[in-house]
Amino acid sequence: MRIIKALILFFCVVCLNCKEKPTNQKENSLNIESSISFEENWESFEKVNPEPNWFKDAKFGIYTHWGPASEAFKGADPNKWYGGWHGMLMYKDGVKIETENGKPSSNFTHHKEKYGDPAEFGYKHIIEQFNPSKFNAKEWAELFKKSGAKFSGPVAMHHDNFAMWNSKATRWNSMNYGGIDPSLELKKEIESRGMKFMGSFHHAFTWKYYAPAHKYGGVDPKDYDLYTNPHSIDSDIPDDDFYKQWWATLKEFIDVYQPDLIWFDWWLENMTEESRQKFLAYYYNKGLEWGKEVVVCYKETTFPENVAIRDYERGRPNQPKAQTWLTDTSPGAWFYRPHAKFKTSNELIDILIDIVSKNGSMLLNVPPNPDGSIPQGMKDLLINMGTWLEVNGEAIYETRPWTIFGEGPTRLPEGGHKVEKHKIEYTNKDIRFTKKSNTEFFAIVLDKPENEIVIKSLSTGLGVLNSKIENINLLGSDEEIQWTRNDRGLVIKVPKELKESEAYAFKIYMEGYKENDIGGDIEAHID
Repeated sequence: MRIIKALILFFCVVCLNCKEKPTNQKENSLNIESSISFEENWESFEKVNPEPNWFKDAKFGIYTHWGPASEAFKGADPNKWYGGWHGMLMYKDGVKIETENGKPSSNFTHHKEKYGDPAEFGYKHIIEQFNPSKFNAKEWAELFKKSGAKFSGPVAMHHDNFAMWNSKATRWNSMNYGGIDPSLELKKEIESRGMKFMGSFHHAFTWKYYAPAHKYGGVDPKDYDLYTNPHSIDSDIPDDDFYKQWWATLKEFIDVYQPDLIWFDWWLENMTEESRQKFLAYYYNKGLEWGKEVVVCYKETTFPENVAIRDYERGRPNQPKAQTWLTDTSPGAWFYRPHAKFKTSNELIDILIDIVSKNGSMLLNVPPNPDGSIPQGMKDLLINMGTWLEVNGEAIYETRPWTIFGEGPTRLPEGGHKVEKHKIEYTNKDIRFTKKSNTEFFAIVLDKPENEIVIKSLSTGLGVLNSKIENINLLGSDEEIQWTRNDRGLVIKVPKELKESEAYAFKIYMEGYKENDIGGDIEAHID
């Protein structure tokens, strides 16, 4: 009888354990979301998490503007300005295609001198010369890893409608013209090094990009699958063939390469709402199918802010934003230029710090040489960034905005796109903050300090920090930090052995917020 009772008790326990238990929603978000399927409407997308933790933690990524357009700039005058949209600007002769000053564009002049009349030697002929003889995905991925990037990938399709993968959806691809599949090779090497894989798409603008080619003349009808069907320069309404091709290439890349992140350039906001909703539903559902949280980045008004990550081209907000955002920028021109001049690692690290302090991330462009090798100056720049991040990455990765983003005299005069046109040099009075936990945050000084650092925001006379500071250390240094906090602010004595660095991250440990418990009888606390 006891054995029977024991068996009954055992089965009862098993049955109780089989019942649904409370789960940690954060840890099991993918399991919860796997029961959701997204429909092609904005209401459905309200269920998505557009900013998964992996993206909020990453802070720094790399993509590469490289393809047939790179070849076009070989032999260009390094003292002249050329637009990166060569497939569009090469037709602007100032006569057939009017320009603001009535003169031919520098791209047209260079193209004609190098290749001849664009009507005879069009962009398709540049594609036919694409020769990526020195592309090495392993070297690229290793360099990106050393730079400190957490996600990376190719510009999969730029405005020129050329697929940087072995596409079955278009004959204009890197396997047919170049003999390589850089997307496949990069995916393997990038993911094997623990980075997320991304692809960027700029081909919404292709409709406008090739309109000058049709007006200039020389486009063979059999090549309309590259140049799009003939239409006027001022046409803002793509035809059905364009929409079909736009979707076919995008869908193929998603299905074959399963990217963690899809980044869109502008003009997608001008396409139909239905086409944008179709993409979102498909990609987010694919993410659920793959069991991973995917990210969509966009410009302008392409998507509502609650369904994707907003991107600022060569810009950023001048104040923090509640939702995570992204800056895409380049150390110089977007595509290869002879004798290219790049920003310094100090400039880029300061920009990265400013971005992270305001709840953003950086997507940095790397412009390879036409043959697929990466310029030595670009290699040095990335390695320098990686060296700094190796020491100071704790103040960047996996952080969140602190109470305020920073202090100091150097601020952006405006927020938004292209604000990097304002030349900004940060000083040792410019400080940015990031948060690690409720008891740890960082004060990052953006230039080498002298004698002492006074962080005015942390003055005892202000209410910014209402917690006791327990200890401070400098990342990358074992020297004990001397400090005091008073009405002037938090005053840190500069360490005697201060190494040269682009910026200096001080980790500040706080007591943290505490409240007393009432305890005992209530009457004991009443006078």
